[in-house]
This record gives sequence, C-alpha cells and structure tokens, in this order.
Amino acid sequence: MSRRRQAEPVVPPGPTPVAGGTAELLGDADRDGSWVLMVDGTPQSHVDLEDPTHLEFEYVRRMGHVLDLAAEEGRPIDVVHLGGGALTLPRYVAATRPGSRQRVVELDQPLTELVRAHLPLPRDARVRVRAADAREGLAALPRAGADVVVSDVFAGARTPGHLTSVEYAQEAHRVLRPGGTYTANVADGPPLRFTRTQVATLRAVFAHVCLLAEPGTLRGRRFGNLVAVASDAELPIPALVRRCAADPMPSRVVEGADLDRFAGSAQPVHDADAVASPEPPEGVFSR
Repeated sequence: MSRRRQAEPVVPPGPTPVAGGTAELLGDADRDGSWVLMVDGTPQSHVDLEDPTHLEFEYVRRMGHVLDLAAEEGRPIDVVHLGGGALTLPRYVAATRPGSRQRVVELDQPLTELVRAHLPLPRDARVRVRAADAREGLAALPRAGADVVVSDVFAGARTPGHLTSVEYAQEAHRVLRPGGTYTANVADGPPLRFTRTQVATLRAVFAHVCLLAEPGTLRGRRFGNLVAVASDAELPIPALVRRCAADPMPSRVVEGADLDRFAGSAQPVHDADAVASPEPPEGVFSR
C-alpha cells in the first residue's frame, strides 16, 4: 500500500497534563512521520501518519491480525475499541477496511483532544470517540452491534480490575454479533498467573479462546503483552499461526490442549474478586 503524505508537519506541544498524568508526543527517529504517545513515561501508542497500516508495537500487530481475519479482506466491519490512546487501530481499520464504522470509548478526554489536534484522523475515517469508562461505555452499546470488540485499556501501566472479570466479558459478548470476535491486550509477567485467570475467565463466556504471545513471555521469562482472542465461532487458527510466525518478532498461537495445559487449575474471575493486571517491573517500557 502506498504511503500517504501528511498535509502539514506535526508540531508536538511538549509535555501536556491529561486526566491520566502527563502526555507527550515523541517523534520516532527511525521512521519519518511516526509518533509515540507517552503517558507518565510509559509508551501508550505508536502512530505512522504517512502509513497507518504500519503497526510498530508487536502486540498491536497481533491485534491487527485478528482484525484482518475478522471478515473477508477489505470488507467494512463494525468495531468497538475500549481504550483509545492515539487511535492506532482505528486508523488501521479505516485504512484496510474503508467504510468501517468504529466506536472508541476512552476515559481520558484531554488525551483524546491532544491526539486529535496533533495526530488528526483521516477525513474519511468513520470513527466516533466517547469519553467514558470502558465498562460503562460498553454497557451503553446496543446488543449484537459489533463484529469485533478490542479491549486495550490501561490506568498507568495496569488494566483496571473491573475490566478483567466474567461480567465484563459478558458485556463484550452481548455487544458482539453472533460469531463476532473479542480480543484483549493482557500485560503480565512471571509466573503468568493473571493471564491464566484471564483465559479461564474468557472460557467461561466464549466457546473458543486462544492466546498470541512471544515465546519468551509465554515461558515466563519476561514481562510482556499477550493477546487473548475469543469467539463463539471457530477461530482462524491456521491463518493466525501463519501471520504470527511471519512477524518481525514471531509469536506463538496457544489453543486447544496446549491452552488447557497453560490455564491449568486457574478459575474465572468475577467482579467481587477481580484485581488489576500486575505492575510491570521498573524500566520494562523504557525507550
């Protein structure tokens, strides 16, 4: 796909107070026209304004594979994004599936205003952003109105507990059309106890679940981002395997009996006992 030149250069405003802390847009020295959104020193998003199909962060690339396989190539889809950041995946869907309708729920309205002012969306992107808590925004959406629900929500560097429960997954299931797909960013480190409970939680709601993860993270050697995928329809496992294996940083697809062994005796998490994802080790997100 050809790279599209932006009309005017981006002039970043410097460190900017937002609801979640201090945000800053940093130019990517290795890629012209690309920007990293940092919040309190943690990289939240990477955006290539000249080529929105480029997904720099590996876990975001894996979520992109899920979106690519959600329907026939190029067909418009309806997507709900829980967590907005710099709107990387909404830009990706707008570029790869023109005409798609997308709704974003992002609690931090000042952050959204910063992003839209300095990293504007393409004019033809059908993206609506609502300022709300992800759980509340999800509950307000109509039943069976989305083909894909993407959950990538962080308060600082942790996913809030109320976005990790069976009840939250049930709300996502309600919003999806029959056979629709749910995908979530799961940040975890050794011994991956949080991820195992998330697998059990999704299995309590959806008929089919898999994990996409870099081998070192999956073996508990380092803190990282794993991508959970769930649906009541059969997942496109062979296609996911091919795409994940071909990535610059190859990842594994864990499903079936392998996922049984990974989850072990982990139990689903409900609202009453849900906790936030683990705090990442100091320096893990340093650039």
